[in-house]
Amino acid sequence: MIVMKKCTLEDVRDLQTISTETFRETFQKQNSPEHLNAYLKRAYNLDQLTQEIATPSSQFYFVYLDQELAGYLKVNTDEAQSETMDRDSLEVERIYVKREFQTHGLGKHLMNKAMEIALEQQKKKIWLGVWEDNENAIAFYQKKGFIQTGSHSFFMGDEEQVDLIMTKTL
Repeated sequence: MIVMKKCTLEDVRDLQTISTETFRETFQKQNSPEHLNAYLKRAYNLDQLTQEIATPSSQFYFVYLDQELAGYLKVNTDEAQSETMDRDSLEVERIYVKREFQTHGLGKHLMNKAMEIALEQQKKKIWLGVWEDNENAIAFYQKKGFIQTGSHSFFMGDEEQVDLIMTKTL
């Protein structure tokens, strides 16, 4: 059974664990340990995640499969978006599923939740950044109707990488 749960401040340690685990699973083969660890330390420390959960324009959701935490979603609106976008946009900043659960359709559930939030808030666009070398994710987003509309820099430690900006009109 698949269950979604909105994260609260009480969930920050579980959020840190799944954030670190899924990011490492996804990117450790393509990045140096130094750059990866520097990013994880900056992006997923408890103070940073506590601040993000407490931000009114950001929302986190856990997805569980058979009562086991399997993935999570972070969406941003307004000033919480990582790029300057109009007020009619919702950003999917993070959508991660543990490798062992990736064949169960959980990514679709998380993306559907993001679209549901966008529609509830009367947003006209949903957008995200995805690493240009993450072919599986790009293919997933394209299947969901996203198209590339730009790019921006993403720093893994002090290494600059390119994220594609992909957008879907609702």
